[in-house]
Parts: sequence; structure tokens; C-alpha cells
Amino acid sequence: MEIRKLHLDEPPPMDLLLMADPSRLFIEDYVKRGECFVAESNKQIIGAYILLPTRPGTVELVNIAVDENHQGKGIGKQLVMDAIHTAKSRGYKTMEVGTGNSSIDQLALYQKCCFRIVGVDTDFFKRHYNEEIFENGIQCRDMIRLSQDL
Repeated sequence: MEIRKLHLDEPPPMDLLLMADPSRLFIEDYVKRGECFVAESNKQIIGAYILLPTRPGTVELVNIAVDENHQGKGIGKQLVMDAIHTAKSRGYKTMEVGTGNSSIDQLALYQKCCFRIVGVDTDFFKRHYNEEIFENGIQCRDMIRLSQDL
């Protein structure tokens, strides 16, 4: 597997990115303002993430996703660790990530990758999404914010 920056003339892997965030408008904005990276295996894109600069010295990891047929193989962790390495090499001092209160596996992954919970944006998903989101039998309402010093 190789992780690389998406080429300027390549369309973003929207099917993958929509797995991580159901809002096409949000994703299009993230792609425009940030940098999209993809994981390829046998010339097929199997994972993606976006690094989005937010404040001086700070970058947010958004829309990390792994193709359903490749989940459970450690690819998500490789993507997170690649994002951390890339952000450090570009001089960022802090990386942030946000995920839903119902995203149990993602919360565990981020904490295994040394992120710490720093806050909760109460009712974020109710305010910003028209459709209700459910994961693991739990309504996704709140954005759990995590951060790590690089």
C-alpha cells in the first residue's frame, strides 16, 4: 500500500470521503481548502484523508475513510499516522480531529494514536445536518473534539 497526495488533476474519491461525512458540501469545501491524501493498493484507492489548516500552526484531520472491503486491517491507523507525520514535516505544532459521539471505533483509534479528548461540541450534528445519523445503535448528536501536540 502506498499513501500519496491526490494529484491536482484527479477527482477526489467522493464515495470514500462520503463514508466519513455525509455532507457533500462540507467535503467539497474541505477539498478546496485542504490537501487530500489517498491510500492505494494495486492501483485502487482504498483509503483517504484530508489535512485542513485551521489556525496558524494547527491542522485538522478530516474525512478519514477506508473502503469497507479493506477495514479491520490497520489501514485506518496507517492513514492517521501518515497524517501525523505529514503535518509534522510541514511544521504544524498541533493536530485536531473531530468525530461523532456514536463513532466508537474512531474514538478508540484516535486515542490509540495519542489524541486526547479536549472538548465536546454539543448538538453539532443536529445543527449542521438535515438527516439524523445513527451508528452502533446510537444517535450521532455531539462532535467529540480531540487534539495532540506534534
